[in-house]
Amino acid sequence: MQTPIAKKLGIEVPIFAFTHCRDVVVAVSKAGGLGVLGAVGFSPEELKQELDWIDQHIGDHIYGVDIVIPQKYEGMGEMDPKKLEETLQAMVPQEHHDFAAKLLADHGVPEWPEKEKMGLLGWNEAIATQLVDVALTRPKCRLIANALGTPPADIIKRIQDSGRLVGALCGKVKQAVQHKKAGLDFIIAQGGEGGGHTGDVGSMVLWPQIIDAVGDTPVLAAGGIGNGRQVLAAMAMGAQGVWSGSLWLTVEEADAEPAQKETLLKATSEDTVRSRSWTGKPCRMLKNEWTMAWEAEGNPKPLGMPLQGLVTGDAIRRTHKYAGVAECQKVAFNPVGQVIGQINHVEKSGQVVMRLLTEYVEALEHVNSLMPDA
Repeated sequence: MQTPIAKKLGIEVPIFAFTHCRDVVVAVSKAGGLGVLGAVGFSPEELKQELDWIDQHIGDHIYGVDIVIPQKYEGMGEMDPKKLEETLQAMVPQEHHDFAAKLLADHGVPEWPEKEKMGLLGWNEAIATQLVDVALTRPKCRLIANALGTPPADIIKRIQDSGRLVGALCGKVKQAVQHKKAGLDFIIAQGGEGGGHTGDVGSMVLWPQIIDAVGDTPVLAAGGIGNGRQVLAAMAMGAQGVWSGSLWLTVEEADAEPAQKETLLKATSEDTVRSRSWTGKPCRMLKNEWTMAWEAEGNPKPLGMPLQGLVTGDAIRRTHKYAGVAECQKVAFNPVGQVIGQINHVEKSGQVVMRLLTEYVEALEHVNSLMPDA
């Protein structure tokens, strides 16, 4: 299965795996696809350590890095991370911090062992620019994607001038057209059933509309990719590859506690919800007592991005570290798409890539068998 973007990158198959786990990045790239490390949540120093490890283990293969620079967010324009954090921290009502802390305490989630506060996550240009700086020092990093909106023009130019490809996700046709006008090398069309930050238009409707709207700009299909039949559907509509995320949350190499994986493996497609309760923007995740609490009448309402992240950052790290403690999963951050209903056992990342290809071929043969004999 070769497409122009796969040939341009020099990868065997156009299967792109978004993940926050370096082990999955390496495993997918070695299996012929392209692993993409989600950098949000890492400081520049932590990202450097992650990419050091990837560079040491990935051999001659390549990978990508995903950043988050929203089109609109609180504090836009301030490029000093320290000043930005000070400004934003002053905007967060104490009742939001208290409400989040009480939710964790009521469900028995232990305190973080060190005393340092959780700082500003990378949902802003100030920190994301520093993450791009780190990624551009790595020859094996050949692709950078932005998860929310068209990247700033200067960042697009820097990435392209370095010989790398730059793209961005979108959930609306008008956003895809903006990406094209900005000169992006590829566009990721993510249907509303996808995990993380999504719009509300389903993949089967969104993919062909965006593909038609952007002409010869390569489009990767995202949202609802869990087997080879879904890969074939995307390719049949004109996509040049698939961008998957939820699929890699439960693989053997994934950096998740057993209790968190078990929660995901037991989940159905009806168990997800788009909620602003963790990031401040609509984000698809497993519905639980945390997401419901932030919507309940009389409780604090989620703040905008990245303010809500200043409230929830500590909860993200604590519910990840203590995933198996008490009632932790009832208030844990589990961003995932509706395709989680198809994922019910643990596989190795390489096996997932091969399964997708096998199922793709089988589905293609089935479709061809329906054609009348010549």
